[in-house]
Amino acid sequence: MTRFSPRNAGDPYRYGVYLRPDPRTCAAVTTITTHLRAQFGLISAGAFPPHATLAGSEPLGRDEDAIIDAITKPLTGRPAFPVRNLGPVRRDGIVGGTPKAGIGYDIDQLEHGEKNLPFFELAAAVSDAVAPLRLPMDDPEPNYFDPETFNAHLSLASHDMFERPELIEEVQEYIDGLDIPYPRTFTGEWVALYRTRSDDWTGRWWHTLTWEHVHSWRLAPTAD
Repeated sequence: MTRFSPRNAGDPYRYGVYLRPDPRTCAAVTTITTHLRAQFGLISAGAFPPHATLAGSEPLGRDEDAIIDAITKPLTGRPAFPVRNLGPVRRDGIVGGTPKAGIGYDIDQLEHGEKNLPFFELAAAVSDAVAPLRLPMDDPEPNYFDPETFNAHLSLASHDMFERPELIEEVQEYIDGLDIPYPRTFTGEWVALYRTRSDDWTGRWWHTLTWEHVHSWRLAPTAD
């Protein structure tokens, strides 16, 4: 049996609340991450089901009925919304004062470059819903919703790039060369809760990550 040395209350379990894309987009993400693992050994993006994070790596205890109830409240009656996929783009940022880079489908904006407000509001509502359940966490990279930096995306190459930043240009070219078809638009209508587990949330957690699906919600249909 694996032995764990929990650093935080609730470890080794965390919970993620994700927007699930349509099946064809999920298939494109899975195809690309599978190719990247086969060619470069990149595993972090493919370690998760295809998703856009609404609330990620949250230490919420183990009362899953309470977690489901908390998330159900802001989702009840909330309408589904259109999502536009701008394709695989490089995503640069700063983590812990260090430049980091990854590649993902950009799904943050609408047709004319405006932010997808229903997406933003959904992430904010989910974050507010789970906030009272959060346990103390000392990890160096908490993944809380930040209205200033929220950027909806579907990861294709992510935390591995922290370890191999010299590969970013080659991986971008490789993804472009795969020319995997994907829908340019889809409806954001499914939200899912996952239980995740890792031997070490404070380090390279993607090397030992496992997950289980817990619950799904379908947003209300929009009027034609």
